[in-house]
Amino acid sequence: MVLITLGVSWILDGLEIQFAGAIATTLELPTTLHLHPGQFGITTSIYLAGEVVGALVFGRLADSLGRRRLFLITLGLYLVFNGLAGFSFDFWSLAVLRFIAGMGIGGEYAAINSAIDELIPARFRGRVDIAVNGTYWAGAAIASAASLALLDEKIIPVNVGWRIGLFIGPLIGVVVWMLRRRIPESPRWLISHGRAEEAAKIVDDIEQGVRAAGKEIPKVDESKAIEVRNYPPVTYLEITKIMLGKYRKRSVLGFTLMTTQSFLYNAIFFTQGQVLGKFFGVAPDALGFFFFPFAVGNLLGPLLLGPFFDTIGRRKLISSTYIVSGVLLVASGYLFWIGALNATTQAIFWSVIFFIASAGASSGYLTVSEIFPLELRGQAISYFFAISQLCGGVVAPVLFGYLIELGTKDVHHLDRTPLFWGFMIGAILMIIGGVVEAFIGVDAEGKSLEELATPLSAVTAAST
Repeated sequence: MVLITLGVSWILDGLEIQFAGAIATTLELPTTLHLHPGQFGITTSIYLAGEVVGALVFGRLADSLGRRRLFLITLGLYLVFNGLAGFSFDFWSLAVLRFIAGMGIGGEYAAINSAIDELIPARFRGRVDIAVNGTYWAGAAIASAASLALLDEKIIPVNVGWRIGLFIGPLIGVVVWMLRRRIPESPRWLISHGRAEEAAKIVDDIEQGVRAAGKEIPKVDESKAIEVRNYPPVTYLEITKIMLGKYRKRSVLGFTLMTTQSFLYNAIFFTQGQVLGKFFGVAPDALGFFFFPFAVGNLLGPLLLGPFFDTIGRRKLISSTYIVSGVLLVASGYLFWIGALNATTQAIFWSVIFFIASAGASSGYLTVSEIFPLELRGQAISYFFAISQLCGGVVAPVLFGYLIELGTKDVHHLDRTPLFWGFMIGAILMIIGGVVEAFIGVDAEGKSLEELATPLSAVTAAST
């Protein structure tokens, strides 16, 4: 129940971002909103800016008010305003509604990553977290398949299909919102806020369910016990001291991993429809044929590579996925520049690169959610998510939109050089992320959250 109802956040985000990329050229038509490429890049960045604001606001609330309450509120916010975006009538109405919907998704990241990590056993935490984050691509696959019908003028009028597509996520979300009401609060969060009886009841119910299924639960050695006290809300000054003082290296690590993958992903995702359409002549109603296998490859990456993050280890897998995907992007960027690729081979290259990069990007979220103390976990996730989206997510779509516009000014002579340098920037950033992980990464595999970072509410810690 936890994995299905909480993991759907990434499905919804993947659905929104992939569909946004698919309708890029559609929204430029005079019969729709008649946006120019630069405006579409701006609406994309506005959506991501909404995610940044939502992450910062709701991340703090997740630490003070609880994980469960927040993941109900944030999903509700997304449902309402993304549905309303389907009725947009111009650039500004679309931008405002997508900004507020983005706030809901941004808040989801902080509350849900915290809840998942605090409810999953240590020996499986890596593969589960990476797989859940990877379900983003299930949403992308749904959007790709839906776009084949919704953007085909022979089936649905062009100014209707894209609007229907914006209702798919809210329809899924309504069902999930009802199921989420059955998810318990994080016992770790409850006990650090003086609500030990509620925490004990939740754990007892889980254990009774396990025993009723005929399973045995091994006893935990008393040396693992931690005495905790009710801890007041963490102040901004305290957060600053913890993240820039005691955990300075971990903060650098989190910033680097999140920012580099964010730039690469948002640069490619939001503009791949424009690249395929303008440089390779792919029609809007055919883009789904290229997006769908790309999304499936991205989904399979975390699912197939995820277990190795718990067995081989975080540091080796994270660094290698970042570096290898960066090197492959250099190769594909060069081939694009010299005109050696067609639409199919370009899509194949992207699928291979992001099969690897997808697992690495998911591990960025895993890293920042497990290496900081319980009391500021939600805020830590939100800070790194916000910084990464500002530095990578908001900048990348606008930059790449501008580079595409620059290279396609003369329809009779396409200039691939501006976009080539955009690809090189993304590749170099990913390689930098992998090198940083290799040197200062945290070997978190198989370790409890309390072993990785002692809670601030701890009076006496477990013996080492």
